[in-house]
Amino acid sequence: MVLSRSRNPGWSLMSERSHWYRIGHTSHLEDCTGCTVVVFDGMPPAVADVRGGAPGTREIELLQPGRQVGKVNAIVLTGGSAFGLAAADGVVRWLAEHGIGFPTRFGPVPIVPGAVIFDLGFGEPRHVLPDDGYAAARSATYTDRRTGRIGAGSGATVAKLSGAATPGGLGIATVRVGDNDVTAIVVLNALGDIRDPETGRWLARATDPRGARQTGREMAVAAQTRSSAVENTTIGIVLIDGAASRDAMVRCAISAHDALARCVVPAHTLFDGDTFFVVAQSEGSSSPGEILALASATEIAVERAIVGLFPEPFDES
Repeated sequence: MVLSRSRNPGWSLMSERSHWYRIGHTSHLEDCTGCTVVVFDGMPPAVADVRGGAPGTREIELLQPGRQVGKVNAIVLTGGSAFGLAAADGVVRWLAEHGIGFPTRFGPVPIVPGAVIFDLGFGEPRHVLPDDGYAAARSATYTDRRTGRIGAGSGATVAKLSGAATPGGLGIATVRVGDNDVTAIVVLNALGDIRDPETGRWLARATDPRGARQTGREMAVAAQTRSSAVENTTIGIVLIDGAASRDAMVRCAISAHDALARCVVPAHTLFDGDTFFVVAQSEGSSSPGEILALASATEIAVERAIVGLFPEPFDES
């Protein structure tokens, strides 16, 4: 596999289309919440990696090593905190209506893991409901690559250590690895500040209440954070075209969190529920070199998905 990191046709912010998964959204912009659903053709293998201290998830355990299923029909990323997990019920209903799910003697059972962000403090109070998940699954297409305030990113915010916040959102970026793409979908709702790891420039920063120039991490060390302990979390999905081994998917999940830690300062805090899913089109063997290439592509894709949400650097003046 050949991986290109330069800003040329080797990678792009958005691929034009996929051929094995569809993305759909339900957005409530006035209420600052929503959900995003990725619906898969077939039942591809998946893993999950939770690093934050305050996660909100569904069906994560079945994606761990040694479990019977280890595959998914869809994944839900949603706002609404624990209430938002209900969106997955609507996705299950839509899949069941179409005869999609893990085969059993009594009919297919849809497998729909998910993760949530906390966005209840913005906009009018509104819960993400099963009907929102149903609508997102029904509207999913192979070509939807919209980013920003959409779906699960509708109410996402960042840089909250001072108690204020900057808009986050849903980012997508794709990196080419050989003949295949690695795509990252990231819902950025972090407690920490945001920086571009390539340039070192800050993209979003908390404002020190005393007016001093401090990073969010320095404010955290000084115990000056005014953020609530539950109003954060970054969640995402990494999608690997073609076949990959489970070891490769596990390494990609680790690399996704590595990229998050380079962009979000501080990351993986007790107050974040940072969670990444990795899904490959199919399961196969991966050489050590291929695993390294896929993991490196994952790092770049996650970084670019995050950085792409901030077209202008933070104003230091």
